[in-house]
Amino acid sequence: MQVAANRMTREDVMAQANTRNDEEPDAASRKVEIRPEGSAMLDATDESILDALEEDGRATLAQLSRLSGLSVSAVQSRVQKLEKRGVIKGYRAVLDYELCGLPISAFVSVTPLDYSQEADIPGKLHELEGVVSCYSIAGAPSFMLVVRVSSPSKLEELLNRIHRTVPVSTESTVILQTYF
Repeated sequence: MQVAANRMTREDVMAQANTRNDEEPDAASRKVEIRPEGSAMLDATDESILDALEEDGRATLAQLSRLSGLSVSAVQSRVQKLEKRGVIKGYRAVLDYELCGLPISAFVSVTPLDYSQEADIPGKLHELEGVVSCYSIAGAPSFMLVVRVSSPSKLEELLNRIHRTVPVSTESTVILQTYF
């Protein structure tokens, strides 16, 4: 996320991409603003608080206060307002799934065989153990699942359960590594 004052145009992005530099820019400088102007009505202070919480959801109000230059009570008020407005939807732990016994992650594209039942598919798949998330997507497959299992044989079992639960065809792609 970047502050609105630092918005980059498409031309800026293309020029930056075409500029060769021996040094790798830091992650913050590689981010490009993709949110339309005025979409969430956030000021620069809100943006800095959100950036900090996105980086570390456990950041204390005191840390956010130092970062933003506001008092702790002002930061607390802003965070509460962002939560009430739904800008902050929650706080989550980032897990090491391998250490949790789920080293196999995969994308599973799902195409309904009967489009009249398409609306029921996410609800039915939500009940299956191993299905982490379901996205509605544009294109031939209607949905993209993220699944996590303990072994290749458990992935095969999960795919079989998906087919028994809903009339769909699937394609799976095992995730080798997640970079960010």
